[in-house]
Amino acid sequence: MAVAALGTAVALATPAGAVPAAPAAPADTEPRSAVAARTAEAPAGPAAPAAWTAGTRAYLVIGAPGDTTALRSAVTANGGSVYAQYDAIGVVVAHSASGGFAAAVRRASGVQQVGATRTSDVPADAYSPALPTTPAQSPTSLTETARWDMTRINADKAWAVNPGSASVTVGILDTGVDDLHQDIAPNFDAAGSASCAYGKADTRTGAWRDVGTHGTHVAGTVAAAKNGKGVVGVAPGVKIASVRIAEPGTSLFFAENTVCGFMWAGERGFEVTNNSYYTDPWMFNCPDDPDQAAIIEGVRRAQAYAEGKGSLQVAAAGNSDYNLADKRSDTSSPNDSTPVSRTITNACVDIPTELPGVVTVSAMGNGPVKASYSNFGRDVIDVAAPGGDGSSGVYSTLPGGKYGNMNGTSMASPHVAGVAALLASANPGATPAQLRTALATQSTDIACPSDSRCTGTTAKNAFFGEGQVDALKAVGGGTTPPPGKFFENTTDVAVSDNGTVESSLTVSGVAGNAPAALKVGVDIKHTYRGDLVVSLVAPDGSVYLLEDFANGDSADNVLKTYTVNASSEAASGVWKLRVRDVATQDTGRIDAWNLTF
Repeated sequence: MAVAALGTAVALATPAGAVPAAPAAPADTEPRSAVAARTAEAPAGPAAPAAWTAGTRAYLVIGAPGDTTALRSAVTANGGSVYAQYDAIGVVVAHSASGGFAAAVRRASGVQQVGATRTSDVPADAYSPALPTTPAQSPTSLTETARWDMTRINADKAWAVNPGSASVTVGILDTGVDDLHQDIAPNFDAAGSASCAYGKADTRTGAWRDVGTHGTHVAGTVAAAKNGKGVVGVAPGVKIASVRIAEPGTSLFFAENTVCGFMWAGERGFEVTNNSYYTDPWMFNCPDDPDQAAIIEGVRRAQAYAEGKGSLQVAAAGNSDYNLADKRSDTSSPNDSTPVSRTITNACVDIPTELPGVVTVSAMGNGPVKASYSNFGRDVIDVAAPGGDGSSGVYSTLPGGKYGNMNGTSMASPHVAGVAALLASANPGATPAQLRTALATQSTDIACPSDSRCTGTTAKNAFFGEGQVDALKAVGGGTTPPPGKFFENTTDVAVSDNGTVESSLTVSGVAGNAPAALKVGVDIKHTYRGDLVVSLVAPDGSVYLLEDFANGDSADNVLKTYTVNASSEAASGVWKLRVRDVATQDTGRIDAWNLTF
């Protein structure tokens, strides 16, 4: 079976398949074929809304945010039951064994979208979830060393400056985490941990534990304690919370589980989450399919909710050596039943990796090179980090007090999540947008190799995005200064057909001229970005073209950070983002934009 966590020591990662690392000790790796990859409430498991029957399928039912009464009524009136509800985003998780359920509910008043989240039955375990096994712990004689992946991003130097703050929490949305591990227990936040398997939070003690090995490995890379033994994480002073979204047996990550995970992260105020998976069963979800369109919208709303609550999502790009900016086919989906071969376009998205606001991470080997398996894509990849390749694996924690190597973008993403946690520690109160911009600003440029697939510039390209993250720069200890003054406008401005609009930012308190590398962060929601011409207007009226999108670019939205040489312009004054729509039919809005000096 194809599987969804993005990286491991054995045949685990999708969409690439196996990305093997040479294990440091065979006993530290668990061969698996079925696996891919702060609440004050009383502990409780999910209450069963109805008895399980064979043929039970799960659905996202979506309506207007704020009240799901009409949605829940439509579900029960058409032979379904409500498993979970998320009023804030207008999403209900429904179960039904009726083949006509989705079509019937789509006709109900107040329902905007309905989509099946799987092509297989919901397991009976959803109605009375078993707790994961509590792993017996093995003490270690290993002493901490400066591993290659940590030295590549200067994490070993950053620890002496700022190891991270205990007030910052990174949520590990994954297969679970072994909270009893000697390198994880000192930083583990049990009160902020839960299982979201099947789409509803289970807060019973231990529900968050690992049903494989993947999540524990990821957690150690983020924040294994600096305690003199084992390994050290990128940010050994921050807290880790486990949000298990993988289901036992398959370790698949379905949409309702991801929705629950993001809602949990937002409600508990996690500063950062790590997402080393794609949302099963579709490697890419296409908006022209009603089921997949509902998956996209449901997970998008949950991610936006978490971001609105101050949480930055970091995600792995995937392990198929696939160009995410030039999608043409998918042969591995659905991975919970029988995969089919289908033609796709860039309108189809890998989620959560390609959702607006998510930081997309490619993997590097031991050197300034793209890992052989790593997905890539111009204007899709945001930053890069070590993920291991071949014999140079990423060494981290495994359940039961063990350690081992894994390779994958799953291993690259937690390096970035750790650096983001260091940024949040060094800049308390920083917004997700500010953290995103800071990640780009502090990254070290990596030039394209002699590979025609790597398009772009040294400063930003298809393989490495803005470059390799640097933990030392993140805490202000490097030769590059920490992120400069940040200004943002989050007021929506509608972009109409054949119209030109502007959004203004008043910059004050910045002496002299703007920098030669002024960072312009742009977040435009639009249904056909090929219609758009985007420019920056300086206080004196000078116009800097940011991008004139190709007319045939049918992708949605613009979520990019541009670098502008504005050194001839006075920094203080009113700057404007100008957006011109040059065609009919498609419209949108400037959602937010920012400047970093």
